[in-house]
Amino acid sequence: MASHEQRHLGLRLVAPIGNDTNTTLDIIAIHGLGTESPRTWEYKKKPRHAGEVVNWLADANMLPAAIPEAKIFTYDWNANAFQDVPVRALLSHSDTLLTHLAESRGTGRRPIIFVASCFGGLVLAEAINRAAQQGSAYKEILMSIAGIIFLATPFRGSDAARQAQWKVVVGGIMGRQTSYQLIDDLNNQDKELHKITQSFAEIAGPESVQIPIRCFYETKKTELLRGLVTESSACLDTFERRGLDATHSGMNKFHGPEDANFQQVKVVMKILADKASSVVNDRQKFPLGRNKGFVGRELILDDIVRKIPPDIESGDCQRTAIEGLGGVGKTQVALEAIYRVYEAHVDCSIFWVPAISTASFENVYREIGQQMGIPELDNNQVDVKILIKVALSQETVGPWLLVIDNADDKELLFGDQGLCEYLPFSRRGSILFTTRNHEVATQLDIPVTNILNMAEMNLSEATQLLHKNLKRTQTRDMENPESLLSCLAHLPLAIKQASAYMAKTGMSTTKYFDYFQSSDRTQIELLSRDFEDRGRYKTIRNPIATTFFITFDHISRDAPLAAKYLEFICFLAEKDIPASLLPRGEDDLVVEEAIGTLKGYAFITEREVSSHFDIHRLVRLAMRNCNSH
Repeated sequence: MASHEQRHLGLRLVAPIGNDTNTTLDIIAIHGLGTESPRTWEYKKKPRHAGEVVNWLADANMLPAAIPEAKIFTYDWNANAFQDVPVRALLSHSDTLLTHLAESRGTGRRPIIFVASCFGGLVLAEAINRAAQQGSAYKEILMSIAGIIFLATPFRGSDAARQAQWKVVVGGIMGRQTSYQLIDDLNNQDKELHKITQSFAEIAGPESVQIPIRCFYETKKTELLRGLVTESSACLDTFERRGLDATHSGMNKFHGPEDANFQQVKVVMKILADKASSVVNDRQKFPLGRNKGFVGRELILDDIVRKIPPDIESGDCQRTAIEGLGGVGKTQVALEAIYRVYEAHVDCSIFWVPAISTASFENVYREIGQQMGIPELDNNQVDVKILIKVALSQETVGPWLLVIDNADDKELLFGDQGLCEYLPFSRRGSILFTTRNHEVATQLDIPVTNILNMAEMNLSEATQLLHKNLKRTQTRDMENPESLLSCLAHLPLAIKQASAYMAKTGMSTTKYFDYFQSSDRTQIELLSRDFEDRGRYKTIRNPIATTFFITFDHISRDAPLAAKYLEFICFLAEKDIPASLLPRGEDDLVVEEAIGTLKGYAFITEREVSSHFDIHRLVRLAMRNCNSH
């Protein structure tokens, strides 16, 4: 065997040879004890062909031909050095594996299929356990795994008597080079190895990361008249298993393309490769992509990310709400928050449900059912909303976070449709709502400490957002954009709308500001222009004026007196409006409720001087335009 200095430890590309970059996934093969690459994967032909070897990972007629879209690597680790604490030394190679993977892959989620031989499978299993730990820097690697093939990995030792289990396995594999210190330590650490295997199986299982796994075991006996790593040892419960007509040493070697054992492994690998992209992409489906240019909001983001993971309240299914004026950026903040939770809590399933209509709610619930593999979904006699509520309410299900976005419509949530009746409850779950309506948040019985109010952006955040998609030539004539941003009320949707208009027309910020100031009519015309925003739903028009009109429709239906007050207020001055000017209602309580509705939607804010209010300047502008038509 080559010396440590001569060996290449780490990843090595074996196929394709050359500069072929037309590949879409990686296959990484990890050897076992007392060996190295390429020897592990090489079949030595009979004496008359002395010197000829077949490496099924590199042979152009074997794996490269079966999966031409893959880059194929071997991973070498020092599988002979076991001093002091051999099992820990063995498993410590998992950290090195993760480091090599992180350094070679960069960013992104290019699918990986692992082939792990013998004890290399235990190294891989522990690497996955460590990648899944909270705060791990290797979550992207974990979420990129599209499948694993284990070739005779001894998850449970041998079938021999307990005291001889690991002696049989290690002795059979390493022969004269057997490490008896490793055998003793394996016997002592058997319970620890069981925990590692159990933890790995849970992470890879259907309630967590969902890694497709195939376990192959040997069916031929060795010279010791027994199988070293038999079915009971080499296979994990609930995962697919197959036997190969081989002894332990032949599990990773095939004599050519027609080898029956290779054919079995090839078929399985082809299935994993064909589904690789969908397996990786389907782990989390959010309706909106992550905003790479997300700006500011760090204080409220930190607060949200602290509150919404399902393990924060171990005895309850906590509820949290982000409330604020339409267009203030609640959906974008919620989206950024769940991506951060997703990175930190890899075992947490995240579901995003827009509460725009009963149809949108039910369609996403059906998709959740498909992800969970619920069989009754095809039964037209069953309410899919009830199915998902029941499924997510089971304590046996893994941790989950449910986001109910646009929970604005009281009638939809609490009326005849009663969508809130279909919200699950589990101590392993958490629900995050976004809403324009404070009354919705309170009616959902959310603790006041978990109702987070989103205000408009500060000047620094608003300036960054305005400039993000504009050329320097468009902004250089307005060194201080505070006046323009003040006209836009520091409201993210209004700023994005203005920025999109300027980007489209090439107009400078100064010229846009001049137009905006010219008249109320021009302002409302600019605020009514639709624009493309990938951070919002395709079915919803984006102009800020339209956003306010939708809210006004809800108020008109649910609180007619509040709508009447809004129509009246919008023709008064913007600041310091005395409540005494409002037309009187049937009694003082009705008046207070109507004013409370407008405050709940953040259309008006109460001043420190009791019974005096300010109306949001863009709301006032939009409502005046609405009334004039």
